[in-house]
Amino acid sequence: MAGNVQYTEDSIKSLDWKEHIRLRPGMYIGKLGDGSAQDDGIYVLVKEILDNSIDEHMMGNGRTIEVKISEHKVEIRDYGRGIPLGKVIDCVSKINTGGKYDSGAFQKSVGLNGVGTKAVNALSEYFLVQSFREGQTKAAQFDKGELIEDHPIGKTSERNGTKIIFSPDSSVFKNYHFIPEYLENQIWNYAFLNSGLTINFNGVKYYSQNGLLDLLDRKVDEDSRRYPTIHLKGNDIEMALTHTNQYGEEYYSFVNGQFTTQGGTHLAAFRESIVKSIREFFKKDFDAADIRQGVVAAIAVRVMEPVFESQTKTKLGSHSVGPDGPTLRTFVNDFVKVELDNYLHKHPDTANAILKRILQSERERKEISGIKKLANERAKKANLHNKKLRDCRVHYDDPKAKEEQKNETMLFITEGDSASGSITKSRNVQTQAVFSLRGKPLNCFGMTKKVVYENEEFNLLQHALNIEDGIEGLRFRKIVIATDADVDGMHIRLLIMTYFLQFFPDLVKNGHLFILDTPLFRVRNKKETIYCYTDEERQRAIHKLGKTSEITRFKGLGEISPNEFGAFIGEDIRLEPIILNKETKIADLLGFYMGKNTPTRQEFIISRLKVEKDLDLGATVQDNDESEDEKEVA
Repeated sequence: MAGNVQYTEDSIKSLDWKEHIRLRPGMYIGKLGDGSAQDDGIYVLVKEILDNSIDEHMMGNGRTIEVKISEHKVEIRDYGRGIPLGKVIDCVSKINTGGKYDSGAFQKSVGLNGVGTKAVNALSEYFLVQSFREGQTKAAQFDKGELIEDHPIGKTSERNGTKIIFSPDSSVFKNYHFIPEYLENQIWNYAFLNSGLTINFNGVKYYSQNGLLDLLDRKVDEDSRRYPTIHLKGNDIEMALTHTNQYGEEYYSFVNGQFTTQGGTHLAAFRESIVKSIREFFKKDFDAADIRQGVVAAIAVRVMEPVFESQTKTKLGSHSVGPDGPTLRTFVNDFVKVELDNYLHKHPDTANAILKRILQSERERKEISGIKKLANERAKKANLHNKKLRDCRVHYDDPKAKEEQKNETMLFITEGDSASGSITKSRNVQTQAVFSLRGKPLNCFGMTKKVVYENEEFNLLQHALNIEDGIEGLRFRKIVIATDADVDGMHIRLLIMTYFLQFFPDLVKNGHLFILDTPLFRVRNKKETIYCYTDEERQRAIHKLGKTSEITRFKGLGEISPNEFGAFIGEDIRLEPIILNKETKIADLLGFYMGKNTPTRQEFIISRLKVEKDLDLGATVQDNDESEDEKEVA
């Protein structure tokens, strides 16, 4: 025992349920975050409440769910059976209390641990639960898990069901904000997996007739698809599959309506069985990578008592289908083998299109095999002493690392020695790595993957991320483009985004790419310093600190001292996610911005030109090198 610390009865502490959740939120909701990533805690809170309403629907109770989400408040109302009135408080505030333990009442449901709603309650600064049941209603209000108002049972004319309203705790989820696109994806996934269910989300109806077929229609651009989507359904299993012109593979996997973002047994079996079935159909031993290149697919399975690898249920463990059923791997394999083979025999045009796509991938792979070998040898040598990469200690693909730490891993892609130096000195060496670019990278629009191996910088970046063979081995949860907010910095930002969109679109679509937001101004007086990211924030800061305050305009990342930089990449880091919506056609987008300088683009730029006048800042303005000759605001 170090020092003189005594280990006595007093050292043993017992936390109540809400204290434990608030002390170790990562155990219950994966990670915190501010809402800039699609798996941040605030979306998990929404999911935990929605899961209960979905489970009610799956049991045949209620065909509509009302969801209203504003900036800081979530309201979810279902029309299921309603929580039994005498158990309303217990169900949201007692760990190991719930209906999901009774497998007769809830079969093949998602929430089995009786924890989800309690975690939402404990991590909310306002939480209201209300049940409507057979003409009666019961409500209770909580603050951070503490019961503050217990309403008596009263009469109601409302339909049966449950309503929950909550506001995430702003002291836990700092500077949080809901991103509408992430919520919309979440809602769509529930609709795709539950035919016949209507979700009214902020006044818009979400409904799916064709399940996973609709999901792939939403995800895949019509022009990129090589053949009509294959859609197959069986008892407790559904799949959809197509090939596209893009690089990489893209999968959406679900268990009991739960989006397993990190896959698991069912997805591994699915990927394996696609390869096996296609090899057997064509009676050729194609390379697995050639078969799966350009695949976009989805699989959903329903199993009794699923074993997830964490409370947030993002990865499925291995187990059997039912008490005496086959293993999940065998179940998926058998279904795909029979059904996909039958489909390809009935649809020779689709089979032919798949064959063409495989042969194209094979040709491309062979074309670059020589240069790939040389480039990988070069990268191996560089990795021993990679001057471009300042690595961190924990990685996203490390099975031994704690989930909370893995989720914090990020790689900053910077330009220039000074910016790299500032970030390197102020970063968290456990979870934050830095990759330094040498000037502007190559515009790789319209090029084949050969350029990734020919261009040393691109190849070293690919190796730093470990994405050569797909994103399963990705070493960082977040890839953060950290360039100056000037014209050159914006251009570099576009060139890096082009690289990822061109060759690793699945990485962007899975929410791994971000832009670092850094302050434009520092406003301070002798007592307080405020960093401002917009001109509006600057105006508010001047109003708060007074017109005599000193204003510093930051011109580049390299000019911010490492001590200050630490504040911008620590727990208050501001990240802007790169989000691709359904309307975004990658080929068209890249062609417009990164292709030849067309008249269309010239007109677009000219029509949006703005002339900025010098602004009266109403206070002392200084550059960050403390000179006073710069008064223009960009």
